Amino acid sequence: MATNRTFTMIKPDAFAEGNSGAILKMIEEAGFKIVAMKATQLTKEIAGKFYEVHSARPFYADLCAYMSSGPIIAAILEKENAVEDFRKLIGATNPADAADGTIRKIFAKSIEANAVHGSDSDENAAIEGAFYFSMTERVG
Repeated sequence: MATNRTFTMIKPDAFAEGNSGAILKMIEEAGFKIVAMKATQLTKEIAGKFYEVHSARPFYADLCAYMSSGPIIAAILEKENAVEDFRKLIGATNPADAADGTIRKIFAKSIEANAVHGSDSDENAAIEGAFYFSMTERVG
């Protein structure tokens, strides 16, 4: 059963390029309500814990270094069918394969520096949102 919440991060590349506002505007214009949001900078240890599922993969160390290279914006979004609709809005992981008008097609520079993270399932959306936000930080 689909839920009405998903999790996203605006990654260090998009934050550093000054694209956070434009990305958040696209998210809101697509009908998502931002129910929790914060800017933060990850340490390599926190990035490693978040991406622990990828720890055996060859890109893991580079991913952790990249995600801790600058500030990010973490957010919980709400909309009916949130995960699936958000995945459509952000586009394919590889911006070269992303559909025109998607966040990654517009703002991503590469597969790694692809502007945003979006949860890939309802279960992961709940886990990822809880990782970044305690119950006292959530709105709604």
